[in-house]
Amino acid sequence: MVGTTEQGDYGFGLMYSYAHRFWSVNGETTSLTEIGPDDDIHLMASVWDSETQTILPETGLSVEIYRDSELISQEAIYRMLSQPMGFHYGANFGLDGDGTYDVRLSVGGLSTRRTDLFQDRFEQPVTARTPFEYRESKRDNISFRRLEDAGSPGAVDPMAMEMLPGSIVPRADVLPGRVVGTGSTDGAVFVTTVLDSPPAGVVGQGQYLAVSARSQYNRMVLPAMSLSAAQTRDGEILSNQRLTRTLDPSLGYHYGAVVDAVQSGDKLTLSPTLQPQTARHEGYETALGGETGAMEDIKFTVNDQQSA
Repeated sequence: MVGTTEQGDYGFGLMYSYAHRFWSVNGETTSLTEIGPDDDIHLMASVWDSETQTILPETGLSVEIYRDSELISQEAIYRMLSQPMGFHYGANFGLDGDGTYDVRLSVGGLSTRRTDLFQDRFEQPVTARTPFEYRESKRDNISFRRLEDAGSPGAVDPMAMEMLPGSIVPRADVLPGRVVGTGSTDGAVFVTTVLDSPPAGVVGQGQYLAVSARSQYNRMVLPAMSLSAAQTRDGEILSNQRLTRTLDPSLGYHYGAVVDAVQSGDKLTLSPTLQPQTARHEGYETALGGETGAMEDIKFTVNDQQSA
């Protein structure tokens, strides 16, 4: 852990480890990024709402690293998923030996739809500065463990980092509305809840269908995917629409749309048409769409007995 700071509406956390290989995602394509010969560290950052401590998965984040006012490196860094950290931003960087560096983290205005208390926030770009004292010997002493059962189903436990909010989404039983169904595909779990009316900031009248996507074992948020929902009743298609990426104080980051009404017995089909557009650390390289780029549809019948 390097440190945390606040600037405007945003909280920032900066961490580093030894350089990692990871898999970048571009549409349906996943490609391995190897450790480069000049890579010294894997720099990681977390960005959150300073008031509610809600992680912000789609700010867009760039990093500039200075030493004695000289620019050493700069890069727009990747949205990433790892089993212990969940969602974060990260990339490998080369440095100029041991010493003190000045790291500048810059976010753009948040383009994700925002509702309720988030409606008028996260619109302006900001830059936060964090001093970084680097020692190669300290980096080399970072502990790690090798898993003997790598490739087996399961996940390592999330890291406990008291200075940072976690990227864990709400449990199904505390989501607003009535939970009408849950399904999973390729390591992702989709919890669907229906609110009687849309949150403030969503245009339209009717009920609000919200899908909270999380990792199967650790409940980590799964952002930046394309997801559509089809609703049928007695064989008739009532709606079939793409869900909008949305950030809400109560629902968290989710995918949502206005629908006329969802009744017990309706059939819902969730279709992940594009896997989460996030790079992956080892452990997620073949899950969540992974190498094939495809995730299967989730189908269920609405059951009002699942109300939250």
